[in-house]
Amino acid sequence: MSNRPLNLQDSSEIALHDESRQGEALLIERPKQYTGRKLYIESYGCAMNFADSEIVASLMLDMGFETTAQYKEADVIFINTCSIRDNAEQRVRNRLREFSAAKKKSPGMTIGVLGCMAERLKSKFLEEEKLVDIVIGPDSYRDLPNLLSQVDEGVRAVNVLLSREETYADISPVRLNSNGISAFVSIMRGCDNMCSFCVVPFTRGRERSRDPESIVREAKELFEEGYREVTLLGQNVDSYKWEDRLNFAGLLECVAQIDPLLRVRFSTSHPKDITNEVLHTMNKYDNICNHIHLPVQSGNSRVLELMNRTYTREWYLERIDTIRRLIPECSISTDMIIGFCTETEAEHQDTLSLMDYVKFDFAYMYTYSERPGTLAAKRFEDDIPEDVKTRRFNEILKMQQACSLYRLEQHIGKIHRVLIDGFSKKSDQDFSGKTEHNITVVFPVNENNKQGDYVNVSIVRCTPATLIGQIIN
Repeated sequence: MSNRPLNLQDSSEIALHDESRQGEALLIERPKQYTGRKLYIESYGCAMNFADSEIVASLMLDMGFETTAQYKEADVIFINTCSIRDNAEQRVRNRLREFSAAKKKSPGMTIGVLGCMAERLKSKFLEEEKLVDIVIGPDSYRDLPNLLSQVDEGVRAVNVLLSREETYADISPVRLNSNGISAFVSIMRGCDNMCSFCVVPFTRGRERSRDPESIVREAKELFEEGYREVTLLGQNVDSYKWEDRLNFAGLLECVAQIDPLLRVRFSTSHPKDITNEVLHTMNKYDNICNHIHLPVQSGNSRVLELMNRTYTREWYLERIDTIRRLIPECSISTDMIIGFCTETEAEHQDTLSLMDYVKFDFAYMYTYSERPGTLAAKRFEDDIPEDVKTRRFNEILKMQQACSLYRLEQHIGKIHRVLIDGFSKKSDQDFSGKTEHNITVVFPVNENNKQGDYVNVSIVRCTPATLIGQIIN
C-alpha cells in the first residue's frame, strides 16, 4: 500500500503500524522441557503480526525451544512478514539473504517465513529463490510440529491454507518483550472489506470472531498477572460478532467489567461500521480509553469509491461529529494514503481540508505504492508521478504537524490519569506513560510510584509529540 510512513506520535504508540518494532527479535524464558534447540523470531508489520508471533512462540515453547537474540545461534529462524507495504517486503527479502548466508555456515539451520508474505510469495521463496525451508500462512501455525518434522527429514514444507474457523482461541500467547503492563488480545482474524489497495483479505482470509469467553478469560488472566492495559485487536473490530448474540459493543463491555483498574483499548475501527452503541459503551465505563483509530485514507468521495471504502466524505465527517458530540474528550487518529491512482490536485486539497476540519490527534501517512494481487493493481494505473506524491506528502505532513500540536496544546493546564509504563527513553530520572487518549506523557520520577501505577499528572507544556508534566497528589 505504501512506502513512506510517518507517525506523529511517540513510536511506542499501539496502532496498526509501529515503526519502532519493525524487525524486533522476540525473547521468552527457557521452557521447563528445554530440548537444546534455539528459536530466533523476527516480526514486521502490524500489531496483528506481533500478536501472531506470540502465538507461534507459545507453540514453539511447548515443543521445547528457547529463544535467542542472535540469529546466528539459532536452530530455527522465523521471520513474520507483512505484505501491506513495499518497503516492508524489501526489508524482509534483505533479511532472508542475511539468514541464508548464515545457513551456509550452519547447514542444519532451518529458515521459515510466516504470515502475510507466505501465501503470496510461497513459490518464489521455496522454489525460485530457495531462500527458505518452511512457508507458513497465518492460519497454519498449529501445523508447526509437522512442518518442522518434514524439514528435519530433508523436505521443504509449506502450509498456507486459509481457514474460516481458526482463531487460536485455546492458545495462551507468550508475551514477548513485554513491559508487563500492556498486552494485545486478538478478538478476530481476517477481513471481509475488499479495499482495492489492500492485500489483507487475500493473505489473512475471511472474517471470523473468537469465542468471547476465551477473550475475557485471557484479559482476566493478564490482569491477574499484573497487566493493566489490554488492546483488543482485529482488522475491523466493529464487525466482531459471536453467534448473533454478542456484538463488539457487548464484548467491549464484558472486558471493561473485569476490573476498573484494567484499561481497555481497541484497534482498528472502520468508518462504515463504528456504531453509536460502541460510543455509548465507551462513555459508560471510565476504563475504556477515549481514543479511536478511524482510518479515513482520503478526504475525497470519488477517491474513496475507487478505494472501495464504502463510505463518503460526508459519512466520515458525520461519524467524527457524532464522536465529538458523544465523547467530547475523545482523541482520534487516522491513516492516510497519498497519491492514490488518478487522484487530482483538487482531490488532494479535499484531504487537506478534511484534516483541517477534524484536526486528528495523530496520523499514519503513506504514499501509495501498488500491491500485486489487489483490485487496484488489476484495474487502475499507478499514474501519480513520484515527485507529485512527495510534494503532496509534505503538504499533508505539514498540516498534520500543525493539527497534532494544536491537540497537544489543548491538554496544557489539565490533569490526566497516566499509567506508568516505564522510564523515559531519554532519562531514568523521568517516568513515561500514556493518558487514556493514547498520548505519551513524561514526568519526573517519584519514589512513591513505579511501573504499572496510575498517577495524576498535571500537564505543564508539550513538545511536538509529547506532553510534559508533574505528578500531583
